[in-house]
Amino acid sequence: MTQRIGGDVVVETLRALGADTVFGLPGQHALGLFEALRRTDGLRVISSRVENNLAFAADGHARARLAADPDGPAPVTPMIVSTGPGALLTLASLQESRAASVPVLGISSQIPVAGLGGGRHGYLHELPDQQASFRDVVKSVHVVRTVSQLPTALREAWESASTAPYGPVWVEIPQDILLAPTELPRITSVTAQPAPLAPLPELLTEAAELLGAAKNPVILAGGGALRSGAHAELKALAEALRAPVLSTFGGKGVFGWDHELSGQSWLEDWHSTEFLADADVLLVLGSGLGELSSNYREFAPRGRLIQVEADLGKLESNYPALGIHADVRLVLQELLEQVPFRQPNGAAEAAVAGLLTKVRERLDAQPLAVERKVIDDIRAAVPEGTQTFWDMTIAAYWAWSAWNPDGAPIHTAQGAGGLGYGLPGALGGAAATGGPVLAVSGDGGAMYGIAELATAVQHGLDVTWLVVDDGGYGILREYLTGAFGQSTATELARPDFAALARSFGVSATVSSLDTIGEDLAAELGKPGPSLVVLPALLKMFEPTHLEKK
Repeated sequence: MTQRIGGDVVVETLRALGADTVFGLPGQHALGLFEALRRTDGLRVISSRVENNLAFAADGHARARLAADPDGPAPVTPMIVSTGPGALLTLASLQESRAASVPVLGISSQIPVAGLGGGRHGYLHELPDQQASFRDVVKSVHVVRTVSQLPTALREAWESASTAPYGPVWVEIPQDILLAPTELPRITSVTAQPAPLAPLPELLTEAAELLGAAKNPVILAGGGALRSGAHAELKALAEALRAPVLSTFGGKGVFGWDHELSGQSWLEDWHSTEFLADADVLLVLGSGLGELSSNYREFAPRGRLIQVEADLGKLESNYPALGIHADVRLVLQELLEQVPFRQPNGAAEAAVAGLLTKVRERLDAQPLAVERKVIDDIRAAVPEGTQTFWDMTIAAYWAWSAWNPDGAPIHTAQGAGGLGYGLPGALGGAAATGGPVLAVSGDGGAMYGIAELATAVQHGLDVTWLVVDDGGYGILREYLTGAFGQSTATELARPDFAALARSFGVSATVSSLDTIGEDLAAELGKPGPSLVVLPALLKMFEPTHLEKK
């Protein structure tokens, strides 16, 4: 019988906690983990070429599962990397997971136990304090020093990741602990029980009274509402109060796009900003009202705010409010028991229709027909149920506002705003759902993850990758030109993307503005990885926070 080691205890615990997929990239200190994965049934291992992309893929996997089953428990996705350089490369990706409240369980090897504590012993990959690099990025850090600590430490980390607000966590396990022989019995019974974040009753009563007395209540649904799976409860409350619902970019999909009370998500439009400000009671669900949601801090509410937020630090961090620290879904369930049910009189529906007309007229007044058609064509090409992953590119900036997420959930790197999310995030999504999945990048962001075409082929992941090639960092070109009249360091040399994809054995099409919908639909209809390149220079709509109109 093969001697069990610490790495086996890790893998057994992950299986017991419910993991069926692990994203992993080997390293010298992590060999014990990968040997345990090799001899364990029931865990699929998805690799990558670079650790930051591995972490993006784990993020995409967790988001895809959240979107596929919003009523289920938080689907924590484990990710395994090695010490030092491998671990540090995940930081930017984990920042995105933290900002977007995505439950990723990062597991890193460490130097041997004897080297912990900053003694500068000269071990390979040694850092004076590796966990210090992660403390302000992830929700919690857990360091293991004996094999017997492994099951409980992993359970605590899993519970941390899956407790509202969800987020990434970090576990460090020294090399000698992973390799150490163990007599511990096989681990099969570890379960995680994240504590529900319930609201205080007196705050709920106050909120219900404010909403019940409101003449013009409005709801702003943020990412916390989406993460909590509050779709049904939000719809019921909006219909009970006859309250229009607008969504932040992170909250897209939690409320029906074409619902008669949906003001959609044009939050960078001044008409939407004023619509929110005009509410006599604005119920903010799972949003900190940060830079984008407040239209670059120009939002100035004229009524009362009620802010429901699972992240305690975000309560009243930007605006005074009746702050309720709780999971959004639990709050909505309680409010539905207390607020009055109003009969429809057409007023809220008319207000929403008027708002969307104003937004449309503002766009109609700008030369944006190409950009609007591109987004419409991409949306029409996506089969029902297809999840989409967007990098930080002009097409994505449009999608934040314009994309209809009903039947085509949208996942973006808007939380932290880092480049390179599109393809690796989509690879994780395809591993979760089986595909097809759509990834969208610009040519600049595409180069961050181009190596992951090899990962897509290796694992047979059904991802169609749309690369909008405008020859540079398009949005930065606009920002620099707008601010200074010219741009610097935004124009980029790039490969023949189609030829490069074909060299990996990936189907590739060079499209055009006239044929993008048809070409994208054709590639999405093919199994396995594929690429569509769209040479196009897209522009953004004019900002409204500068002119306030």
